[in-house]
Amino acid sequence: MDWDDLRVFLAVARTESLSGAGLRLGMNASTVGRRIARLETSLGRVLFAKTPQGYALTPEGQRLVSPAEAAERAATEAGEALAAPGALTGQLRIGAPDGCANYLLPQIAAQLCEAHPGLEVQIVALPRVFNLTRREADMAIAVSRPETGRAVVQKITDYRLHLAAHRDYLARHPPIRSRADLRGHRMIGYINDMIFDRELDYLAETGADAAMLTSNSVSVQMQAIRAGGGAGVVHDFAIPFAPGVVRLLADEVSLTRAFWLIRHEDDRRSDRLTRLTEEVGAALRREVARLETLAARQDTTDYETGT
Repeated sequence: MDWDDLRVFLAVARTESLSGAGLRLGMNASTVGRRIARLETSLGRVLFAKTPQGYALTPEGQRLVSPAEAAERAATEAGEALAAPGALTGQLRIGAPDGCANYLLPQIAAQLCEAHPGLEVQIVALPRVFNLTRREADMAIAVSRPETGRAVVQKITDYRLHLAAHRDYLARHPPIRSRADLRGHRMIGYINDMIFDRELDYLAETGADAAMLTSNSVSVQMQAIRAGGGAGVVHDFAIPFAPGVVRLLADEVSLTRAFWLIRHEDDRRSDRLTRLTEEVGAALRREVARLETLAARQDTTDYETGT
């Protein structure tokens, strides 16, 4: 059996569509369809059933997934064995929530590319949990530890969040000296029914009014705060990217969350991914610490004291 046919099979199994598999493989959908038809003919088995939702694995297709993934691991290990000693090459796709993807991963990706010129780094920012079983990414960063699934999980670092607002907004509104002063201020936050992880329900911990300017993206929320739209809970590591935004009630309202790095259990034996996991984790810890220090320097007490 041709490994390249198995590669196409796995792409369709993971994306559940010919077009999705084609995008992943760099082929057009019709070519993917012909490859699958050829594989089914050679095996004498129907591997997929076309449904309104896409291409679903048949029982015969399900049985092929495990050996196909074993072949995939063998091909990856063969490539690693032939790579120059110490070199990290090929593609690395990192999935992350948009706050991490926007404010942390670009710097980390730049460092990786500088250290490993043969490495292609892809950052996928999505406001949801990644599915590593479908190989949506080689590794994912999450804001809570997964409780199910076949995965290798490690805590990377804690990070902090605070209430914040732009100086222009604060200059136009009553001072905020305590939690009670938050009442009547326009709050910015998540769209309630689009909070994909309970760890993201920040405003519930502040005692502030419900948000009246909302988005499913923390980057959009930060831009609304930067535009003077109101106050909201933001990552400390994002504040240095928003001149004029300062923390409020830093000693009274402080939230702590954690980043978790997740990869598929089958990748445990990959020296390449293990090394990349270590480098990404260490770089993420350094970058969070660096940016949180800058955020503290950006603080001002003028609006908290009313002076």
